[in-house]
Amino acid sequence: IINGEEQTMQFLFEIVDILTTYVRKTFDRSTKVLDFHHPHQLLEGMEGFNLELSDQPESLEQILVDCRDTLKYGVRTGHPRFFNQLSTGLDIIGLAGEWLTSTANTNMFTYEIAPVFVLMEQLTLKKMREIVGWPEGEGDGIFSPGGAISNMYSVMIARYKYFPEVKTKGMAAAPRLVLFTSEHSHYSIKKASAALGFGTENLILLKTDERGRVIPADLEAKVIDAKQKGYVPMFVNATGGSTVYGAFDPINEIADICEKYNMWLHVDGAWGGGLLMSRKHRHKLNGIERANSVTWNPHKMMGVPLQCSAILVRERGVLQGCNSMCAGYLFQPDKQYDISYDTGDKAIQCGRHVDIFKFWLMWKAKGTVGFEQHIDKCLDLSAYLYNKIKTREGYQMVFEGEPQHTNVCFWYLPLSLRSLPDGQERRERLHKVAPKIKALMMECGTTMVGYQPQGTKVNFFRMVISNPAATRSDIDFLIDEIERLGYDL
Repeated sequence: IINGEEQTMQFLFEIVDILTTYVRKTFDRSTKVLDFHHPHQLLEGMEGFNLELSDQPESLEQILVDCRDTLKYGVRTGHPRFFNQLSTGLDIIGLAGEWLTSTANTNMFTYEIAPVFVLMEQLTLKKMREIVGWPEGEGDGIFSPGGAISNMYSVMIARYKYFPEVKTKGMAAAPRLVLFTSEHSHYSIKKASAALGFGTENLILLKTDERGRVIPADLEAKVIDAKQKGYVPMFVNATGGSTVYGAFDPINEIADICEKYNMWLHVDGAWGGGLLMSRKHRHKLNGIERANSVTWNPHKMMGVPLQCSAILVRERGVLQGCNSMCAGYLFQPDKQYDISYDTGDKAIQCGRHVDIFKFWLMWKAKGTVGFEQHIDKCLDLSAYLYNKIKTREGYQMVFEGEPQHTNVCFWYLPLSLRSLPDGQERRERLHKVAPKIKALMMECGTTMVGYQPQGTKVNFFRMVISNPAATRSDIDFLIDEIERLGYDL
């Protein structure tokens, strides 16, 4: 397509211009969070923007149009008023790190082709293990393609630790193994039990209190029950910051039970792990140092660009033992350097994206103290929202008391519902309110916030704050917008 170096460089400069314009507009609150279109509209094609692939090459001018339009019709997840997901924000240092990573375009399997990135990963994982509380950062770990895969690693490693023969002989070599997790835990634990051959029936759900925290007595009762049936309790997942309520399970009490019955303790800190960086809030994860493995996603609470998730393991050697296959064409034993730095055989992947550099670069730029300030600010903002709406007319909190994390869960009641007595009709009508307000928000493009039901509770808003650009004025705007769109429903 491109003739000559000059044209190539000119094209790159224009791409950089498109991206910097996008970044500038993303931080401008008068810009929409999204320009919403239905799937059929985008598939049919917008003026000059066509998703269909062609046999003949397009002009560079058209490629630039395609780049602009892709950003135009997407969602600005870095916008100060984007609150829809646990991963939000647009960190400029992180963005620079991702650009450099794509430019380097290498693979994480060996020191041979990723020397600097492999060392960065080793050092950063060690630092994370120190912060978890393991002496001198002992143990092991790897960056994975997200919290769901990190959680899957934990189940695999636990199974290998207790029944290593499964690696060669399959699940037939093990007794009937059971896993335990909170009824509020992330669905990836259920996915792992299905994908790894345990079966979802062998994942036992634990009751939670009204704040969404596991009740330890229920865990012990269910472990005893499983043993009486002849099953082998193997693995417990404790959640450090649940997806909906932002709940922190009581890790120390769960760890006591795991030690008593010789079970692997995993802490899914994908969402809440970032609080370990804050001296003010890390007590919510007390006991995490007793875990056998920990999932921690810097791409959530710490604002690192997607994807960036780590699985940390307290015991060295089990990650390697579980996953190594010693492929002769990658992991030759007679290289000229220390082959212990060829870390790729610990992963279930072969090709592995470089997720470390943007995180390492942000840590360099902010220092640990910068991450701490960001986390404290996000939790202060969620407390501000909670205190503003807890007694405000038209709002009802989903559970009593100040949120443990930045998740603030609430119902908004339009005027027409406020005098309606509690009952089936009110529930049915309230269930439709959050989806309707959300649809109007998206059509206006002003803000985005998530909603869902939970157990027997009808649809409610789940506001989460991890966006470094958000301020009190954005919280005020959200409240005003919900009332503007929902008051007369």
